[in-house]
Amino acid sequence: MNAVRTWAAAQWLLLAACAISAGLGTFAYSALSADDDSETGGLPLKHLADVSLGGRSTRLDYAGLDPDRHLLFIADLGDGEVIVVDTRAARVIARIPDVASVHGVLAIPELSRVYASATGSNEIVAIDETTLKITSRMPGGRYPDGMAYAPDRHKLYVSDQTGETETVIDVRSDTRIATIPLSGKVGNTQYDPVSRHIFVNVQSRRQLVEIDPGSDRVIARIDLPGALGNHGLLVERQQRLAFIACEGNDKLLVLDMRTMHVVSSFELGKDPDVLAYDPGAHLLYVAGEAGIVSMFNVAAGQITKIGDGRIGPNAHVVAVDGATHRSYYPLKSLRGQATLRVMEPRGQATTAP
Repeated sequence: MNAVRTWAAAQWLLLAACAISAGLGTFAYSALSADDDSETGGLPLKHLADVSLGGRSTRLDYAGLDPDRHLLFIADLGDGEVIVVDTRAARVIARIPDVASVHGVLAIPELSRVYASATGSNEIVAIDETTLKITSRMPGGRYPDGMAYAPDRHKLYVSDQTGETETVIDVRSDTRIATIPLSGKVGNTQYDPVSRHIFVNVQSRRQLVEIDPGSDRVIARIDLPGALGNHGLLVERQQRLAFIACEGNDKLLVLDMRTMHVVSSFELGKDPDVLAYDPGAHLLYVAGEAGIVSMFNVAAGQITKIGDGRIGPNAHVVAVDGATHRSYYPLKSLRGQATLRVMEPRGQATTAP
């Protein structure tokens, strides 16, 4: 069969499969090229698929990935549910209800558990990954948001944004065991596996706070020159760097964790929020409320900006699978539907220089 006929047949089969799957209410792929909603510009990304998430077109927040089970957990803030996507089958397999105004989602594969911050009820909710059912609820302060896990201490740390504290949960009993005062509006929380400490953005003080999980006390406050609204946070263990996204001035700050000094700063798209890192490809992603994603190459301690591109409307959340190098972007409303956009680097971007 000649190439033209082969391509036409492939297109017909793809459209037929999409129609059948959409009729069954499972998933729908877009055409494999970017549409008018995606203008990746100079980003080395190609558009793989759009997966219908169901539910209403309401705000979607954090996402947590379990790469071993190939499950992506997405906070559906407006519907008060955690959406579960099978990333291999590219379809929604569950919607877990009764997680009021869910913001943060953190998958902990070694525990077979997912934690979600139910900001509407000021709770932390534990979900069993096997049954996809809620197993327990814990008090989470006044505005529970982002989370991080300290595995050697069996503790979960939760940002209480307006309560100006960090909530500590013992995951062995799923009980709150401490509340750490931070004296300011709290941004995201991350665990550093090298120091085995927890780091938290305190936005109103333009600081990064270091917590010792052994004592659950603040042991250092690191000033962040150039920060304004330092909300997003990611720790890269291999190169000992912390990346801090500032929503107040659209900046990315890079902190050397050996010296605890800011070593560089980059421009970002408007209102940056969530960061994700692909260690195999040495690629950093920063997603913003305006739908702009910024990409950086991070290798041998050097950070180089690759570029900015529009991934989709309100694409402020990104999750990356380090095994497949695919990146996932929950979109509140794409053509009137809540959608998960799936991208992957073009061939030359998956290999570190």
